[in-house]
Order: sequence, then C-alpha cells, then structure tokens
Amino acid sequence: MDSPMCLIDNVDGVIRPVPDAINHLMKIRQRVVVVAVVGLYRTGKSYLMNKLAGRNDGFALGSTIQSKTKGIWMWCVPHPKQADLTLVLLDTEGLGDVEKGDSKNDAWIFSLAILLSSTLVYNSRGTIDNQAVENLQYVTELSDRIKVKSPSHASSSKEDEEEGGDAQFVQFFPNFVWAVRDFTLDLKIDGKDVTADGYLEHSLELKKGKGKTTTNYNLPRECIRNYFPTRKCFVFLPPTSYEHMSRLEFIDEKELYQGFRETTDTFCNYIFQMSHVKTVKGGVEVTGRRLGHLVKMYVETISQGGVPCLENVVLAMAQIENQAAVEEGLKLYQSCMEPLKTRFPVDMDQMSDQHQRADQQATQEFMNRSFKDGNGDFLKMLATGITKHYEELLTQNGEASEKKCQYLLSKLSAVVAQKIQDGFFAKPGGYGLYCDLHDNLVALYRCTPSKGIRAEEVLERFLNEKNVESHSILQADQKLTDSEKRIHEEKERAALLEQEKKAAEEKHEEMELKMEDARWSHEDKMWRMEEKMKEEFRQQQEELNRALDHKMKLHKALLEQGCKEKADLMRMEIEHDQQIKNMRKEIDYLKSHKFDCIIA
Repeated sequence: MDSPMCLIDNVDGVIRPVPDAINHLMKIRQRVVVVAVVGLYRTGKSYLMNKLAGRNDGFALGSTIQSKTKGIWMWCVPHPKQADLTLVLLDTEGLGDVEKGDSKNDAWIFSLAILLSSTLVYNSRGTIDNQAVENLQYVTELSDRIKVKSPSHASSSKEDEEEGGDAQFVQFFPNFVWAVRDFTLDLKIDGKDVTADGYLEHSLELKKGKGKTTTNYNLPRECIRNYFPTRKCFVFLPPTSYEHMSRLEFIDEKELYQGFRETTDTFCNYIFQMSHVKTVKGGVEVTGRRLGHLVKMYVETISQGGVPCLENVVLAMAQIENQAAVEEGLKLYQSCMEPLKTRFPVDMDQMSDQHQRADQQATQEFMNRSFKDGNGDFLKMLATGITKHYEELLTQNGEASEKKCQYLLSKLSAVVAQKIQDGFFAKPGGYGLYCDLHDNLVALYRCTPSKGIRAEEVLERFLNEKNVESHSILQADQKLTDSEKRIHEEKERAALLEQEKKAAEEKHEEMELKMEDARWSHEDKMWRMEEKMKEEFRQQQEELNRALDHKMKLHKALLEQGCKEKADLMRMEIEHDQQIKNMRKEIDYLKSHKFDCIIA
C-alpha cells in the first residue's frame, strides 16, 4: 500500500468495516504482524505509525486541536526485518474526543485495537501519573467487552468454569508498549536512576489496603498487569521547539532534537524485532486474509450489540478458511493433473505417478491453510473431491484409450476387410493367408506404443467380433480336412481365452494401482494430519505456558509488594492451571493418536 486507507469507519457512533480495505487484506497470503496505536486524541499517535512505515507522511497528523483520525486506519507495508511477513499498522481514532463525547464508542475502538493487534502501543503525554493510568479506563472494561469462551461451552465444562479470571486473556492479548511523549523530567525514583521500563513498573505498583480509594487506584493497574504480560516503556523528549510542533510532518529529520530521534529509532527497532505474528485462540497464526475475516466478524458482532467471543470467532473463521482450503487444494490438484490430459491416453503408471504428486501437493496446500479441523471433516471433503476428479480423469483416459485403439485396429484391419470383399480368401489355402494377415495385424497393433489402459480390452472385443469372420473362412477352405479344421478351431478358442486373460490382467493391474493410490493417499494424509495436530497441540501448550509464566511473575510481584492475600489466590490459580495443563496434555495425546478415524 502506497498510503493508509480506512479499515473501520466510525460515523455517528456506528462502526463498520470498509469493503475496499477488507478486500485488500483478503489478497495478503503472508502472515501479519499487527501494530496498533491507541491513546488520547491529539497526542501524536499518527507520527509514530508513520515512522514505523518508514515515512514522515501517510497517516494524517493534523495541526489543530481537532482529532484527525476517525475510526481505525490501516497501512500494510513489507516487514523491514522479515521478508515473509507483512507489517500491518493500525492508527486508531483518538480516545476522549470532546467533539464525539461517546465513551462507549471509545471503548469499542480500544477493544478492537486489542483484538486485532499483536502489539498495542499506548500513546500519552507528559508523565505516567495517576491521571495517565486512569485515562486507560477502558482496560477495566475489557472483561465485559471481550469473552474468551462462548457461554454455552464455558458452562458445559467444570474445567472451563474454573479456568478464568483476568489472566486467561494473557494467552491472546498483544504486547503492550507505553510511549510517553514530551517527557521532560529526570528518570529518578527516590533519588536513584531508573530505566523507562522501571518507571512504568513503578507506576503500576499496587497500594496495600482494602478501602474504596485503594481499590479504585489498584483496579486499572491490576488489569494492565494481568492482561499484558509483556510490557515496555519509551519516554520521548519533545521532538522540536514549540513553534515547530504543528509542522512535524514537514520538518527535516535533522531539525528534530537528537534525543527524540534516538528514542524514535530505538522504539521502531523494538517494534520490528519484538512484535510477533498475530495469533488467535489456539495459537493459530493470522494471515492478511484471516485478519480480514476477524475485522468483519468482530465489527459485525459489536454492531449487533453483542460481545466478541474469541472462541466463536476462531471457530467461525476456521469454517470459512477450511472450506477455502478445500477449494484451493482441489484447484491445485486439478491444475497439476491438467497437463496430463493433453497427452491422453497414457498408461496407468503415468496416471498414478502424476496423481500421487498432485495429491501430495494439494494436501499440503490444504494443511498450510486449514486449522482446527480436529475431526478431519474438511480433509475428508478434500480427499473425496480428489478421488472424484481422479475417477473422472481415469474415465477420460480410458475413453481416449478406447478411441485410439479402435481407430488403430480399424486402420490395420482395412486391408483384410478389402481382401474379404474382393474374395481373396475364397480359395483353397485361403484360411492360411487370412491367418498370416490377421497375425501380422495383431503384431503391428501390439508394437504400437501409447495405446493407454484399454489396449487389451479393445483387442479382446475386436478378436471376438472377427471370430465369426475367421470361422467362415476356415469352414470354406477346401484344402483343409475336417480334422485340421477342428484343430484350428481349438487354436482360435485358445487364442480368445488367452486374450480374455490378458484383458482381465490389464483390468486387475489398473484396479491394483487404484487401490495402491488410495492406500498411499490415506497414509500420506494421516501423516500430514498427525504433524498438523502435533503443531496445533504445541501452539496450545505454548499459550498455556505463557499464561502460567505470567501468573508466576504476578505471584512473585505480589509477594514483593506485600500483597499476601492476592498472592495466595494467585498461587492457587497457578496450581489449578498446572493440573488442567497436565490433564489436557493427556487428553490431547490420546486424541492425536486416533488418526485412523479421521480420514478412514
């Protein structure tokens, strides 16, 4: 994209996806790293997004007190560090716009930024004081605006009922970066120098006590600590003198203060190196196309007054993507087999070899795109589609073989037919002359290459058809005695039986190769499904491990801050989650070894 485009429009408090932007995402097959910026309006969010895009312009900066960005704008650019990834930058409408005056709408913009991003940048000005933290009021509402599990699924399992709390979001939420702009103070706490990260963590420390004031103070801090396990802070000096602030996008880079430029460079490098590929529940990596689905489904749910559910969205997206994976797999199979059709008829070995290669490529294409096909329903659809198309090709190849063989026999037997019409064989010794020509005809037929898979079957029908003709010539030959005629009749019957055997062997070989193809295809799909399930299981375990690691860090921090009651509750959660992890590991291990049932 040469410039940003609106992804989610926000008009009169109604949000909706922009079709052109969705269509653009649908064309991106690469995995995406999604960086979103949120914060109060007119705090310089767009400037940071432009720097991440390697530009001074792009996202509108504006130079007045009015908010410039409305809704969520998107800019897709090549990832500067990894060629196989696309960097998607999301610039969100400023929070707290007095002209809008709709905190509910702000909350949904904030929630969408979290749902869509792999790194969330919170942009603020001045210092990280209590007011700055309270401006993140939308964090405290996230558990009401985002659900991890669908109510029906959560209530159906005691395990799911017990597994919850704020820390469950850590498996799916983005990295958190706090960018403090126009910071002019010394980074010191109690007279000691601290890093920007230390400054952030100090600002998020909890107060002891149980009063309402303490609870209100702790609530946003607890939510930030619980929801975002990876936190980073950057403090930016003012970029230039006050009189030049409104012209920031037009100022030459060299005119900006050196300290600001250095922090901006460090910030960009951190984002490029530490921002991971966007994932959804189950550890599924998101491509541009999948991101487009997420935008549509999240916005549609919100517009209808619902609450986005991560589990439902992933399952719905899996249905769409898996169906598309089946279609793409079949399309690839058909394109791989297409060149063979121009060479029909071909022998069964050629058909089988090409089929296996095409089947393998199509299955891998399906595996690359599909996810959460636990029962193998969509893989079965692919296998059925491939089998059907293969059968159609076999039929076409057989028809081409019959047509060629019939034409060849008709051409070779034309001489014999003409001689019969001319009465050439109606004389003593005529049968011997007929047999010589007939045997020569069969020999020429057999040595003609590339007759395909119906060569013996067509020849069998031809010989049976010519048997009456041969018998008539034999009986009319006055040179042969009755005894010699009986001997020749026996030879003819034996020859027909031999040809019938060869035709049967030809069919049997074809059937055996088809069965071998089916067996090979089945085993190949089982192996690929096994590898897929192992990878999905590994991703799920990584999610659980991140959640457990985060809870253990929270537990340690709570102990250090003297919050013993909260630390004890967290310790109980950790022990419970560890039990769930071990139980799921056993269940998933058993599931992963039921491959025969998946595509049998």
